Amino acid sequence: MGIFSFFSKDKKETLDKGLSKTKENVFSKISRAIAGKSTVDEDVLDNLEEVLITSDVGVETTLKIISRIEERVARNKYMGTSELKNILREEIADLLTENNTVDSEVFTTPEDKKPYVIMVVGVNGVGKTTTIGKLAYQLNKAGKKVYLGAADTFRAAAVEQLVIWSERVGVPIVKQKMGSDPASVAFDALTSAKVNNADVVIIDTAGRLHNKIGLMNELTKIKNVMQKVVPDAPHEILLVLDGSTGQNAFEQAKQFTAATEVNALAVTKLDGTAKGGVVIGISDQFKIPVKYIGLGEGIEDLQVFRKKEFVDSLFGE
Repeated sequence: MGIFSFFSKDKKETLDKGLSKTKENVFSKISRAIAGKSTVDEDVLDNLEEVLITSDVGVETTLKIISRIEERVARNKYMGTSELKNILREEIADLLTENNTVDSEVFTTPEDKKPYVIMVVGVNGVGKTTTIGKLAYQLNKAGKKVYLGAADTFRAAAVEQLVIWSERVGVPIVKQKMGSDPASVAFDALTSAKVNNADVVIIDTAGRLHNKIGLMNELTKIKNVMQKVVPDAPHEILLVLDGSTGQNAFEQAKQFTAATEVNALAVTKLDGTAKGGVVIGISDQFKIPVKYIGLGEGIEDLQVFRKKEFVDSLFGE
């Protein structure tokens, strides 16, 4: 099957291209950090710590990685700087494994939950509606019957954009007039999906500022109303974060995880930034699996997150 099994050559090339800015940024910094050094010593580790923090991995996660490398140095007594890249790759892959990040080969949903309900949250501008459209495309392509619910009724552009995606992808959309109750839209979407034996329902929600308490109350209301149709809905609360915002993405994750039970993450716009390290830090800090990553504007450029391929692309040759 080859090293990437279902991970095709095209997908690998998209991943490599999408992470190229982050990789160049990290590697140039690591090269400077170990310049003139043959072994991993305290100076190298101090410099590496700075590299990871300035690469948006985050302070706490960085300290955890440095601590692990220090333990390995202590055990091995001697460690050459030439080994540092592989050690980083191993430790970060282990960290992602510990943080419940489970590799999936394909876009899919559980067969025993039908319809499988995904509520998508996130602030305006992170690529939320685009992510919904691309996810609907991938699930539809995988043979799933998908319904969309346009519950962001506060922005005409959000509904219009989702309608365009539904037409482009060829999946039904449930919407109401501007200013309608978002919970009512979600209720109608689930009811229609259930009657039509749909496999997946993806509900868009308003992307107003994450520190507005009204929005958080609204999300709770949407969940409660959906449960009148599908008792255990939503099965997935997917938080979409813009990877190019670096530390601001941490703050958004903090606010949303405090307000609702986020259990999956999508990190977008990684292709246009050198801040891809944020994927590692957010996964570690919030113990929520990164499920999807956005690597470009193309309809195929949303990928299922695979930790091994991600780390290999970031730290490989």
